Amino acid sequence: MAKVRVKICGITNWTDAKRACEAGANFLGFNFYRKSPRYISPGRAGKIVSRLPKDVAAVGVFVNESEGSILEVARRVGLDFVQLHGDETPEFVGHLARRVRVIKAVRVRKPFRAAELSRFKKASALLLDGFDRRARGGTGKGFDWSIARRVKRGRRIFLAGGLNPENAAEASASVRPYALDVCSGVEAAPGKKDAARIAAFMRAVGNGKLRKK
Repeated sequence: MAKVRVKICGITNWTDAKRACEAGANFLGFNFYRKSPRYISPGRAGKIVSRLPKDVAAVGVFVNESEGSILEVARRVGLDFVQLHGDETPEFVGHLARRVRVIKAVRVRKPFRAAELSRFKKASALLLDGFDRRARGGTGKGFDWSIARRVKRGRRIFLAGGLNPENAAEASASVRPYALDVCSGVEAAPGKKDAARIAAFMRAVGNGKLRKK
């Protein structure tokens, strides 16, 4: 059975990035949405990404940005993936996917139609997140995991929304997604991670093996 990977999102500083890497994270997320309390400038993000281990992928989070802007930030920062968390169309995703690997975020609300996911065939992966009318991710709101189990067949799914050290083991075991995506659940405050909660989350998922410093 394949190991469930972990993405820690909302990284704003090198200390948190280093601790996440040492704890065993597979992906780190950098939020370039200016309205987010976890916003980081491309310049600062680039300095952090340049220091990451080669086996840790850098993911840039964007909301309704132009293709040119996304590609410019991806190039400048050295991103491995771009995560689209807005209202981007399948056509936009498909066109962008010719240039960079795309993770398309879909906020799950009731009733949820699985056909919505099939529209994004060109994305490298899909991220299922809880729905909030005012915020675009990082809200701590979850959703019915049975939906993720139902739609994951043949798809690379990142499971997000309300994850934390207390429910990570259950999420991993019951859904078996490609990766778990955690943000507010391992924070002391927005944009400031809690080292103990990161370590606890990784242990819960079974990925808590420390990397060499």
